[in-house]
Amino acid sequence: MGKVVLIGMGKSGHIAKKISSTLSSTGTPAFYLHPAEAGHGDLGMISHNDVVIMISYSGESDEIISLLPGIKRMNVPIISMTGNANSLIASSSDFHLDISVDNEACPNNLAPTSSTTATLVMGDAIAVSLMSLNNFTSDDFAMSHPSGSLGRRLLTLVSSIMKSGEDIPKVTKEMLLIDSLLVMSEKALGMVLIAENEKLVGIFTDGDLRRALESNVDFQKLTIQDVMTKDCKSIEPQEPALIAMQLMEKYSLNSLPVVDSSNNIIGAINMHTLIQAKLF
Repeated sequence: MGKVVLIGMGKSGHIAKKISSTLSSTGTPAFYLHPAEAGHGDLGMISHNDVVIMISYSGESDEIISLLPGIKRMNVPIISMTGNANSLIASSSDFHLDISVDNEACPNNLAPTSSTTATLVMGDAIAVSLMSLNNFTSDDFAMSHPSGSLGRRLLTLVSSIMKSGEDIPKVTKEMLLIDSLLVMSEKALGMVLIAENEKLVGIFTDGDLRRALESNVDFQKLTIQDVMTKDCKSIEPQEPALIAMQLMEKYSLNSLPVVDSSNNIIGAINMHTLIQAKLF
């Protein structure tokens, strides 16, 4: 697979850098090549299966024109983005994209303002079109943005943030409610998971505790299964943490058990876990 090589001078060079960055982050490998450096050896960075995009509003930038013979000898497609379809750069390219504007926003109609915006819009349009053609998804976006918030949400798995082993607030269904509360307090996740032969059968949370207090239950006599919430929501460890967050938000949950495909308890997460993982 080839790359898209962006070439521009001055303000057009800054726009070319931005377009190359947008393309790279949306699934189309691209890089910016400074025309002056290209004339002194960096032209060798272009390979035969690349595509070159030259940006020059006038279409007559000397630094870019000097590169045309060498690039044409490489027999790579040249796309130009200019405001003058009759310019040398436009007429020497295989494809021309018109970025002309009636006037610059500059009060003297001199500084590149409206024209650079039009160029930037054209670059974004190319990037978005390629995203559609390449079926570029949010998962793909996350892969190239692992340090961003979206990347963390999509790439972080439940298994990497869940409490496991001895940190799981797990009790048997026969345990007294009062003893279960001690486990709940010790593990500090705002819940206890109720197990029968290691399988999840229910959950008891801070919310359940408040409701129990309001109903004046006898904490000394009741077992945890008498007050637990059955058929509770759960998630498997291989799921993205984003799915867990969406599930908790949808059902107004503060806690979520983590189970395997056989419904065995293997972990637990809560809202604080997600906040610690910087998923908010």
